[in-house]
Amino acid sequence: MPASDQQLTVAVGDAAISAIYNRPEAPTATVVVAHGAGAGMEHPFLRGFCAALNTLGLATLRFNFPYRDAGRKFPDRPPVAIAAWRAAMAAAQAQADANGDHGPVWAAGKSFGGRMASMAVADGMAAAGLVYLGYPLHAPGKPEKLRDEHLYGLPTPMLFLQGTRDPFATPGILADVVSRIGPNAVLQWVEGGDHSFAVAGKKRPADEVGASLAAPVAGFIAAGGRQAA
Repeated sequence: MPASDQQLTVAVGDAAISAIYNRPEAPTATVVVAHGAGAGMEHPFLRGFCAALNTLGLATLRFNFPYRDAGRKFPDRPPVAIAAWRAAMAAAQAQADANGDHGPVWAAGKSFGGRMASMAVADGMAAAGLVYLGYPLHAPGKPEKLRDEHLYGLPTPMLFLQGTRDPFATPGILADVVSRIGPNAVLQWVEGGDHSFAVAGKKRPADEVGASLAAPVAGFIAAGGRQAA
């Protein structure tokens, strides 16, 4: 069974951010998880996602970006968010080392959190792989302004989990981007899902929706960053 929430304070330069670490017995990997722009690490979607990963044998560390802990609504600029990502990854690695866990440490994020993870890796942050829970490829209604330039040079395995009704990623455009990234990137659609992975006509609580994404993520990690059979 997963351990209880372990509250952490993670130093980011002269400041600090809050984080929650959960470790099942003998985890095979650790997944660091960042929230989206409009909700923090305690959102039911992320709690459900991380709890399901714990049940599948993965340790998790989810964290708040500085703006969230400060009570601000506007997301941090990339340099601040990248610094937070680096600190969270280091904290997760420290937890793994302290527990004698030798599995890989992955970076995952909902929307903004995933995009900032990819920018952190592009900036040199080490990660075994990246998981995007709804990558914000473009603003709704503005598919001509893509946020993709840094993705093409990333060497890490990448899993894009995306709803087919997500206004932040036109399906055909995202499929083309993932294809051009290369074989280290895999795209998996959630049929009918919007940016929160809610499916029309299928009402589910947010924690259940988040939990439903854990199995493909765990499978991708277990397969070493390749499409699970």
